[in-house]
Amino acid sequence: MSVLSLIIKREFIAKVRNKSFIVMTFLGPLLIVGMTFLIAYLSSVNKGDIKTIGVHDSANVFVNDFKNSEDIKYVNLSNLSFDKAKDSSNNAFEGLIYVPEVQNISELATKTTYISDDSPKMDFLMNLQKVIDTKLNKENLKKLGFDADTIEKAKIKSEVQFAKFSGEDGLKFLNEIKIGIGFAFGYLIMMFIIIYGNMVMRSVIEEKTNRIIEIIISSVKPFQLMMGKIIGTSLAGILQFLIWIVLGVILMFSLSAVLGGQQEAVATAQVSAEQAEVAMSFVDKLQLYIAEIPVASILIGFVIFFIGGYFLYSSFYAAIGAAVDSETDSQQFLMPIIMPLMLAVYVGFLTVMNDPHGTVAVVFSLIPLTSPIVMLMRIPFGVPLWQLTLSVVLLYGTFIFVVWFAAKIYRVGILMYGKKPSWKELYKWLKY
Repeated sequence: MSVLSLIIKREFIAKVRNKSFIVMTFLGPLLIVGMTFLIAYLSSVNKGDIKTIGVHDSANVFVNDFKNSEDIKYVNLSNLSFDKAKDSSNNAFEGLIYVPEVQNISELATKTTYISDDSPKMDFLMNLQKVIDTKLNKENLKKLGFDADTIEKAKIKSEVQFAKFSGEDGLKFLNEIKIGIGFAFGYLIMMFIIIYGNMVMRSVIEEKTNRIIEIIISSVKPFQLMMGKIIGTSLAGILQFLIWIVLGVILMFSLSAVLGGQQEAVATAQVSAEQAEVAMSFVDKLQLYIAEIPVASILIGFVIFFIGGYFLYSSFYAAIGAAVDSETDSQQFLMPIIMPLMLAVYVGFLTVMNDPHGTVAVVFSLIPLTSPIVMLMRIPFGVPLWQLTLSVVLLYGTFIFVVWFAAKIYRVGILMYGKKPSWKELYKWLKY
């Protein structure tokens, strides 16, 4: 067995046998699934809160247009004086809608006031303005001699169909689904790099602090030690991630079956033929959407760019771990590493969403420090083969260069103690 494989095996076993690793491997899915159901429960509970809004309509124009909903109840206080209505609303209600008396009803477009100590929600404010606009538009139409009800009935709501040049029916909102898939995979790579890259760095710092490294380095080359740590830690991380996926899926289905078993039985008995037909139509559409998404390309691209991106950034993390004596000292060097990852997520999301084949998206999908994330966001939309090939070549070529670059820092810094390194010091190590 080669020296590199021995180091990989040692790192993998050391990580897997670690108590915190074992605990988080099995506790992680429980926490994630528990948080998911807690958020869903809180959302359902929050829907039950009914807010009461007072209405003081001195002009007697809108009082009948404010309709109660699931979360808002309107109370007419127009029979009270404005001061009493204001005091009552301040003590018992969420707020008060005040409609003053005016000579011209059009003035209410700017003089209607919502009074409350709390800032109103955006959807409530938009709904309030919609009620006012609709009422005032109808009144203006009546003044001009038009029948507002007839005009309202004459309105037609359009639904544009989507088709391909080949004659097949197209799928609307497919781009939004592709954006979501690409963003999820890109964000997953970023989180994996940060979590397990830090694990590589901490492993190097720990061995350096305990002076174990002086014994290890007498038997192996620094480059072999660095690569062994990166690969061994990545294998442990992949194992943990796979366990999370399996346990998470099992827990999701188990809890859904337990919590929704009785409700499903009742709902099944009440399902009509029309609802069943709608459900089958949804399943058919879902299959069409899946068929339109390049699943194989996404999964293959994820593996290739994940391996290249992880090895690239882990080399930086290993070099930082060798250069410092504690995690506190590493903070000054971590920001330049994390910034390209954050830039890739936000630039990729904003540019790919608007134009997946635009200049900005293409350039950032070729730059090695951002390509693992940005290119994954582009793959669902279809990427030319030459761009994929060039991006992979640049990524792995940069990885080889960075490994050489990081190994020069690693072999010097791994034996340096008691002095906080500076950027100038790292430059000297590179020239050594």
